[in-house]
Amino acid sequence: MTYAGPGRPRHQQPSRPGATAREEILDAAAELFTTQGFASTSTRSIADAVGIRQSSLYHHFKTKDDILEDLLEGTVSGGLAFARAVASLPAASRETDGPAGSRLHAVALYDGTQLCSARWNLGVLYHLPEVRSTRFARFLNDRQELRLLYGELGRGLSAAVPGPDGGDFTFRLVESLIYLRADGAVTPESAMQAADAGIILCGLGRELPAIRAASQLLIDKLA
Repeated sequence: MTYAGPGRPRHQQPSRPGATAREEILDAAAELFTTQGFASTSTRSIADAVGIRQSSLYHHFKTKDDILEDLLEGTVSGGLAFARAVASLPAASRETDGPAGSRLHAVALYDGTQLCSARWNLGVLYHLPEVRSTRFARFLNDRQELRLLYGELGRGLSAAVPGPDGGDFTFRLVESLIYLRADGAVTPESAMQAADAGIILCGLGRELPAIRAASQLLIDKLA
């Protein structure tokens, strides 16, 4: 028997990604929540998947909800941090920032890439009945802030085009990648396609090549 630390005996050698037992627990829970369902997954089954005792899991997480909260936070934290960085840049100009829409495209591309490339498709858990409660207020607030930042970055882009706000619609397009992935239909180009579609719906399709180039420069600079 090997040990993960004081009071945390392991039944077997670590077999999951992660530098710590906590990270291994999150990985196991992510797999089980997305493959057999949140309600059907017990803390015992998570502990078994990691190779630790159930009592040892409680050293890291007091409840199954605590595990879900950390996992949900992880789906938005990267995109939110990047969107905050983009939104805090000085006022955009074509000379320094590329054409209008570049910042929105960069946020959509970065966020969409995170959703498509994460080890587990945790976005499918967004609409669990449990997640709507105040217990998950931190995640819900962060997701709402990210949505509002999309809206801020898209404000005015679609002024000449009838229809929904371009930023909010782009947010919805990016989150649709979660369900595309659930259907096994995500490709390496899916995140770019969602970002492009948002820009096209803003009426900026003619400038898409220049927007793409400026978007990538922003990602390279801030990510």
